Amino acid sequence: MRKSAMARSRAVGFVAPSGYVPDPQSVDRAAKVFATRGWSVQAGDTCFERHQRFAGPDELRAAELQRFCTDPSLDLVLAARGGYGLTRILDRLDFAAIRQAERTICGYSDFTAFNLAYLARAGGRSLHGPSMTDFGAESPDDWTIDNFFAVIEDGASEATFEADGPDCEARGTLWGGNLALVCALLGTPYFPRVRGGILFVEDVNEPVYKIERMLLQLEQSGVLQRQRALLLGAFEPITPMPNDNGFSLGEVIRGLRGRLAVPVLTGLPFGHVPRKLTLSVGARAWLRVREGAASLAWDSSRRR
Repeated sequence: MRKSAMARSRAVGFVAPSGYVPDPQSVDRAAKVFATRGWSVQAGDTCFERHQRFAGPDELRAAELQRFCTDPSLDLVLAARGGYGLTRILDRLDFAAIRQAERTICGYSDFTAFNLAYLARAGGRSLHGPSMTDFGAESPDDWTIDNFFAVIEDGASEATFEADGPDCEARGTLWGGNLALVCALLGTPYFPRVRGGILFVEDVNEPVYKIERMLLQLEQSGVLQRQRALLLGAFEPITPMPNDNGFSLGEVIRGLRGRLAVPVLTGLPFGHVPRKLTLSVGARAWLRVREGAASLAWDSSRRR
């Protein structure tokens, strides 16, 4: 984060590149959260558009995302929400121009597609963190909001959390996001070829067998073996299946730990949960775990 730019002008743009915003009043509530901290707010047309399940047609969503991410009057671009739709517009985005503009860009869930494509196509760094709807909730999570502003306003670049897993130390590129989107990009030009990285993944409303199948896809393609650590966030709620008969996420994790030489850790507070960390996708990071106490720090400079 360029502190001089933040001191000169603090402006945020809300854009919905995926699903439509179900509650338009959340835009006003989110704007008030930013306004109380001295930010000006620009809400894009996509925050109010509906086209089928999307926040407008593909061409509108792509054009507005591109415009916001290269707008010199904006310091921060915040995805309105997730849903589905970003993979439909990746080929319409000029990632080199976005990298040149150096805006701070944040989102999660379906926005993982942008986070990873930006890293893969332009070496760009972005934030995996709360969306506009988190700020626009009727009762926003104070911890999530405070952590977010600590990262983007104060340059905070370290998180501590309680982890379940082996004591370990790792250094590498921090990357990841929603597990389904990570797998969806595998084999495409938008999948980052990260070796020696620290990969973090989460998901929501999936049955255990689908979670395992996606993790197996990453394992069988060699992605997991090339990392220095795997961090698992929240997966709840998990969709129960009548024929699971005791098959659990814990069993899946034990299987991973038995097969992989890299440390597999649970407990990273991020995902489709009210309390979530803001993490820097593409940053050089350092992980240390001792007796369940984990510290994750990253380089806060813009360039990789």
